[in-house]
Amino acid sequence: MTSYNITVAGMGYVGLSNAVLLARHNTVRAFDIDHSRLDAIDARKTPIVDPELEDYLANRPLNLVTVRSEEEAFAEADYVIVATPTNYDTKTNYFDTSSVDHVVSEVIRLNPTATIIIKSTVPVGYTVELSDRLKTDRIIFSPEFLREGRALYDNLHPSRIVVGECSDRARIFAELLRDGSEKPEADILLTHSSEAEAIKLFANTYLAMRVAFFNELDSYALSHGLDSRQIIQGVGLDPRIGTHYNNPSFGYGGYCLPKDSKQLLANYENIPQSLIRAIVDANSIRKDFLAERVIEKKPSCVGVFRLVMKQGSDNFRQSSIQGIMKRIKAKGIEVVLYEPNLTEDTFFGSEVIRDLQAFKDRAEIVLANRHADELSDIRDRVFTRDLFGAD
Repeated sequence: MTSYNITVAGMGYVGLSNAVLLARHNTVRAFDIDHSRLDAIDARKTPIVDPELEDYLANRPLNLVTVRSEEEAFAEADYVIVATPTNYDTKTNYFDTSSVDHVVSEVIRLNPTATIIIKSTVPVGYTVELSDRLKTDRIIFSPEFLREGRALYDNLHPSRIVVGECSDRARIFAELLRDGSEKPEADILLTHSSEAEAIKLFANTYLAMRVAFFNELDSYALSHGLDSRQIIQGVGLDPRIGTHYNNPSFGYGGYCLPKDSKQLLANYENIPQSLIRAIVDANSIRKDFLAERVIEKKPSCVGVFRLVMKQGSDNFRQSSIQGIMKRIKAKGIEVVLYEPNLTEDTFFGSEVIRDLQAFKDRAEIVLANRHADELSDIRDRVFTRDLFGAD
């Protein structure tokens, strides 16, 4: 097995899980502009919540070092993996790819031979456009399919490995990912770059659609006094539909589904469609519906239990419960918050209460996107749509 020098730029979920995966059999340099993340990795601790990352960094042999300058990171690498954030820009209706642009440009300036692998999510056609703009043939896009909080597990057990170039070097990179995994039979798919970009956006938009479907089923059942659980169980027994990814929620959220579905919608400019728009709109409609269910109870104070999307995560970017919270506050109802991950005393104007019992005593209704054992003593005051105790 050939060992390569690999640099990973960006130590978020995608970057760190790929760095650890590849450091099992290669020399990997971890680079991030946030040096606190690098300090944590040096101490063999994970800067993000992920049980497998915690285990591998603390207990497994890894050829993984951190670097703090771009020259040290990129100059000697055979492969550079770009996993920097591409947040959705609501003004342009496209991803902000400036961090990817910068890293790729610096790699080309500092290293004449490295193959550049973009793992950040980008618009369809971005890799072709960037390659033309920088006059290079060294850029490959490879989408990532993982869950926050279980990123390394998903890379160790990949559903598929997709690399956006039909070439020998693309297959070598795909095999590096598979060799680092625990799934030697994992499927490898080599495609053109724009097709690989589309795979990522369509896959996440389909997942958003599935969440939206079961949420709208739940809204219907709530409106008519029906048992959502029974309906969902009966629908899911059809093997073409299945009993997975069917638990109602306050809406789809997190880092990927909201922005990826909006990006795909933007890519549909001048193309007839109605479904993609409906998937994007359904999330707002769901939040409106559930917020109104809380508002109509006329509570004096509503408590929000955790901002995170699910158990075992420390991320609450675009979490759906925030949308419910903002709608309730807009009606003049007091909202207090229990979120151990927050260090601030307020969050968007709402008081953060760190004592769980004090939080329970204060809130007349408690919003919880997912059930938690800590709320078992006030179950009659908890408003949730979690029917199956799963994400």
